[in-house]
Amino acid sequence: MLNLFTVFAEAPDSNYGKVALGFHIPNITDILTFVLRFFFIISGLVALIFLLLGALGWITSGGNKESVDKAREKIQAAVIGLVLIFVVLAIVIVLENALGLGLGLSKPIVFPGLIQPGTN
Repeated sequence: MLNLFTVFAEAPDSNYGKVALGFHIPNITDILTFVLRFFFIISGLVALIFLLLGALGWITSGGNKESVDKAREKIQAAVIGLVLIFVVLAIVIVLENALGLGLGLSKPIVFPGLIQPGTN
């Protein structure tokens, strides 16, 4: 007779790789890298929004000389801001590579996970 409580499962002696759970405590270079990247991302987004607001002001000026001049000044300020952001970023990356600093601005962004592969 067939036993109704029989279960076909994998043997309990399966060998799985070890994993390390949790986050590592960041060091000062990780924190500084995060702050610098956050600054560059936010400043770039603000400059792009400022550029779009200037373009919108130009479009909606209706030919008014004062409105066009205000919009032109916004666009010029946004473009100068973007150029300054890229120049400062280039200087930081050159200094990082020349001095051998471990800021990691020129390295790819890696998102931390809860499960990190460990040694087998």
